[in-house]
Amino acid sequence: MKVFISADMEGVAGVVHNEQTGRDGKEHDRARMLMTEEVNAAVEGALEAGAKEILVNDSHGTMRNLLPELLHEEAEYIIGTTKTLAMMEGIDESFDAAILLGYHARMGQDGILNHSYNGRIVNNIRINGVDYGEIGINAAIAGTYQVPVVLVTGCQYAGAEAKGLIPGIEAAEVKQTLTRYTAKNLTPGKSRKLIKQSVIQALEKRKEIKPYVIDGPYNVELTYVHSGYADAAEILPIVEKIDSVTHRFEADDFIQAFRYTISLVDIANAGV
Repeated sequence: MKVFISADMEGVAGVVHNEQTGRDGKEHDRARMLMTEEVNAAVEGALEAGAKEILVNDSHGTMRNLLPELLHEEAEYIIGTTKTLAMMEGIDESFDAAILLGYHARMGQDGILNHSYNGRIVNNIRINGVDYGEIGINAAIAGTYQVPVVLVTGCQYAGAEAKGLIPGIEAAEVKQTLTRYTAKNLTPGKSRKLIKQSVIQALEKRKEIKPYVIDGPYNVELTYVHSGYADAAEILPIVEKIDSVTHRFEADDFIQAFRYTISLVDIANAGV
């Protein structure tokens, strides 16, 4: 069995603030350690469930967060940017299951540190009339390769978002959101035990969980936080500006649609 793990940070137990998630934050190094140890717990669970290959993709921010010297020796890992598939870099049809670790709810919803790819830029992403965040879009990337996402870890709202999209998916609730910057957390030891056991359970039922697929063609609407970002990203000729803060475009291929979306976010970020 071959397992893919996409590791984010906002959904890690004990992480609740930008000073922990930001590269220059005062508590960032501690958050990196907490993230790495939750990844290790997932790796241990995957090994116990029978995995022979495990690939971890560092999926947060600069994507240079995992501490290699503390990472489980049985895992291979991808760190750094830029990545064509961003948070799902490395996924392909050879994997039997994918896990979204340390994830969070989409922008504008309840949930600790909620956002969609870039909280400073993105207000909403709508595909074929449905609003999506990182959980849904990344699951659909895996689904393009017929890989089921079997587990998400994070707060209760991340779990609910995943379950609303993917029937049968497991959710490990390592903390409960109280406000956007406050959560009731499991201790690191308890969170790791929960993650390990949840990985085992999820992988044992992996054949019962269908890959999440969004049928094409794809009509994508990207709404920015303010009009300046839309103005900057309008340089990409595929887009139609439908109002002061929203671009629309179409694509026949989901990976192409995703890459256009991330490119627009990057252009907006660079242009303002």
